[in-house]
Amino acid sequence: MSIQKTPEHNTIFFTWLNSYSCVLLKTPSKTILVDPVDVKVKDFPTLDAILITHEHYDHLDVPLVASIQKNTDCEVIADQASTPKLQPSIPAGKLHEIRPGMKIALGQVTLKAQKSNHPPAKAPNTYLITTEDNIEVFHTSDSNPYPEMGTMGQNQKIDIVFCTVGVAPGATPETGAEIAWLTKPGLAVPYHTGSVEQQKRFEEIVKKKLKRTACLIPEQKIIYQVTKREDK
Repeated sequence: MSIQKTPEHNTIFFTWLNSYSCVLLKTPSKTILVDPVDVKVKDFPTLDAILITHEHYDHLDVPLVASIQKNTDCEVIADQASTPKLQPSIPAGKLHEIRPGMKIALGQVTLKAQKSNHPPAKAPNTYLITTEDNIEVFHTSDSNPYPEMGTMGQNQKIDIVFCTVGVAPGATPETGAEIAWLTKPGLAVPYHTGSVEQQKRFEEIVKKKLKRTACLIPEQKIIYQVTKREDK
């Protein structure tokens, strides 16, 4: 599902595309697709980058990534374990391995790999995406909470966090709400679940514990707009 419109200054669009962590994010200058699985190549006529968080089947579909890359000539940015799996199918100049702490710039948009607490994966990433307008989006993939998320919440003004609330080992609405509590975003989005009940439970906890954090329960394939208020 492509996003046809281009967001204005201080605004992003996003849509959640499956029950896992596949998110399409559009800033005023860049379009980024995370963990494409169970989507169609034709739905992404233009794309600047694909981000892969880890090598599990519900996050990495090598033939699909290769087809989308070939169709769009986009960059592919992947974790340490996924990169070797992609090397035979992605042109060398288009494939970039990234590990926690490393940054890659896409024009004025910055992608920073962060740690992931997802033990079954070999070398998983989460991603902090900073737009050209300094909107900060934290994509947590399958991660459970970990202490460094609290450091991020203290040192950075995170606008949106996608919080894992199900499916992954150990992930529950409670652990997702802990991610929100640690990072203290302006907006918390419960995803990585096929259960609306889990999303609603997450929302209940966040409303009780975080008075300054809004919660958006996303529906799949619906385009959402988030605008950052300008400091006065």
